[in-house]
Amino acid sequence: MILSPHAPELAPLIPELEAFRRDLHAHPETAYQEQRTAGRVAERLAAWGLEVHRGLAGTGVVGVLRRGAGRRIGLRADLDALAMAEANDLPHRSRHPGRMHACGHDGHTAMLLGAARLLAARPEWRGTLYFVFQPAEENEAGGRRMVEEGLFDRFPMDAIFGLHNWPGLPLGEGGVRSGAVMASADFFHVELVGRGAHAAYPHRGRDPIVAAAALVQALQGLVSRETGPLDAAVVSVTRLDAGDSLNVIPERARLAGTVRALDEGVRTALEVGVRRVAEGIAAGHRMGLEFAYERRYRTTVNDPHQAALMLAAMAATLGAGKAHDDLPPTLGAEDFGWMLAACPGAYGVLGNGTEGRFAAGLHNPRYEFNDALIPYGVAFWVNLAEGALGEG
Repeated sequence: MILSPHAPELAPLIPELEAFRRDLHAHPETAYQEQRTAGRVAERLAAWGLEVHRGLAGTGVVGVLRRGAGRRIGLRADLDALAMAEANDLPHRSRHPGRMHACGHDGHTAMLLGAARLLAARPEWRGTLYFVFQPAEENEAGGRRMVEEGLFDRFPMDAIFGLHNWPGLPLGEGGVRSGAVMASADFFHVELVGRGAHAAYPHRGRDPIVAAAALVQALQGLVSRETGPLDAAVVSVTRLDAGDSLNVIPERARLAGTVRALDEGVRTALEVGVRRVAEGIAAGHRMGLEFAYERRYRTTVNDPHQAALMLAAMAATLGAGKAHDDLPPTLGAEDFGWMLAACPGAYGVLGNGTEGRFAAGLHNPRYEFNDALIPYGVAFWVNLAEGALGEG
């Protein structure tokens, strides 16, 4: 039976989930530090009769509901906050300077917990449900670590699904698409080693700052001149530093940045290109070169069949015309891509709202998860879980 966001069985749970979400917001914990958060999640799951497993990827939590033979479905939420200061003046604002739930993981956790509670009480479904609460989504690829530490070996799944709130998309709307939905995220570090000199006598040195400027410019050509115009990609230099004195040419200049792509082939070509350009600029300017490149987040690619199941659950939950299959992919990254590379599944979004702090971008110091989204998210998870278990 389809669960409405306004169903009587859901209404009594919402105040508790809102309070839980605001408590997490007030006590944010960053990657692999989510001890309090994981403990509170595990306590709730155990209290509702779920089998609880802790310790995967350090602070991960997996809750299990088993009800006879059938399909095995995973539902995933993320636990961690960001290392940034909150600018909101709210009763539940972060109590820890320099840490903030600026991406809505507090809301993701609350919604999946609500779904676990309702699914534990609903008698219609058969099979196994895994509620995966993942640490360290922000920058540290906790999803990759969960996979590497045996997530799908210990908890075999036929499909896994992930969900994110989306500022700027109206509350009560959502979307999911087939294929690539989030980009890969790789990071590079370059150090150019020249020869220091007095700034009045640049010919006596080898200036790494001039070489660094040439490298920043040359890297832009990797997208504009070497990547197909219909292939989405980004190469951004995000850090550049050198020198300490106004009258000294330094010996070293350091650059760092990120590379994003929606196609694994494009991703590989850009990695080769960044290294080639850095080596060429260094050689041309007679610089030594120290180079490092990290492939951290892979592309998040939805399985077409699982994306269709997710879209159907959204349409059933939200109503006609509210579930979209044409939302554009983004060059933001998600480590859920590591889970989708190991297990078929899909990743979708639900609207966080279009006004005020609910429309503030993710990772914005004024962002706030919209508590009015909680009943929509809980109902969606319930409908997706029951639909995916009954499929086939």
